[in-house]
Amino acid sequence: MALPQTQETCDFDAYMAWEEHQEARHEYVAGEVFAMSGGSDAHFTIIGNVFAALRAALRAGLHAHPCRVFMAGMKLKVDAANSVFYPDVFVTCDPRDRTDSARLAKAHPSLVVEVLSPSTAAWDRGRKFELYQQIPELREYLLIEQDRIHADLFRRNAEGLWVLHPAAPGATVRLESVGLDLPLAEFYEDVDFEIAG
Repeated sequence: MALPQTQETCDFDAYMAWEEHQEARHEYVAGEVFAMSGGSDAHFTIIGNVFAALRAALRAGLHAHPCRVFMAGMKLKVDAANSVFYPDVFVTCDPRDRTDSARLAKAHPSLVVEVLSPSTAAWDRGRKFELYQQIPELREYLLIEQDRIHADLFRRNAEGLWVLHPAAPGATVRLESVGLDLPLAEFYEDVDFEIAG
């Protein structure tokens, strides 16, 4: 997330109408609008890999998983926080996210994935995670590092507490929210760590 835009505080409807006509993407947090920064080669390669792996796995189990995976350009609305984000990747299995009223912004994800960068890591791990936790349907939050093979999966347990499940090289990431096991290495295919930083 970058610096706030130089426009006045606005409500959600005004943001949505304004954002639809912008060339760059902007996130919305309780009335404030923030321009989004770009990403590195590694960042976008990992996003593409995660999207492809999730989409292929979910399509293979189409009848068991009425889920859809989105990347980068689809908005995710956090109603309880009066906020709108553009997660790197997310999965929703909720029929409410298949309605016409949800064509521009989804609101009921079971899994959200963010690829960490030096400029956004603290935000993604901190305040943004707090806001995402206000989504009742969200079961897992996956943070993937781009400069080394490592991911932190936070899973909401039966008591509603978020439990950390780190994944290191050679690990398989168990995504209970969508019933999938994916090798962590798949997320890093074609990533050149010499230019990742």
